Amino acid sequence: MQYNVIEIQKILPHRYPFLLVDRITDMKVGEYVEGYKNVSISEPVFQGHFPNHPIYPGVMIIEGMAQAGGLLAFESVSSINAEEIKEKVVYFLSIDKAKFRAPVTPGDQLVYRISVMKSKGTIWQFDAKAYVEDKLVAQAELKAMLVDQ
Repeated sequence: MQYNVIEIQKILPHRYPFLLVDRITDMKVGEYVEGYKNVSISEPVFQGHFPNHPIYPGVMIIEGMAQAGGLLAFESVSSINAEEIKEKVVYFLSIDKAKFRAPVTPGDQLVYRISVMKSKGTIWQFDAKAYVEDKLVAQAELKAMLVDQ
């Protein structure tokens, strides 16, 4: 399954400047998702992080991985139809074992690879990894829950 940004926006409530997934390139419902974000110097975060040494913040990488995981959760819950998705949102429950292994800079393509560790009802636990050119740049275990807005 592949999704462009228009299709992603039909599922996730996030919008500019906080939609951090540009495309989903592969997904197996209930198991994994892969997608990416193109990191551009024109992003507002680079005005302050850091003006003369632009580094994409780790918290934004974690959020991007969470958004990709949220999309996977939405698409994996068969009891939710397209109309009900509009009334749901994914909340973080925890971020564990987060590690940042290399800086991400403007011009990089940040590839998210998220796999399901566990799911029970509306609660999901993900193994989340982010890569630039096949180099691991960040990883974490994320737990999230689908809730009504």
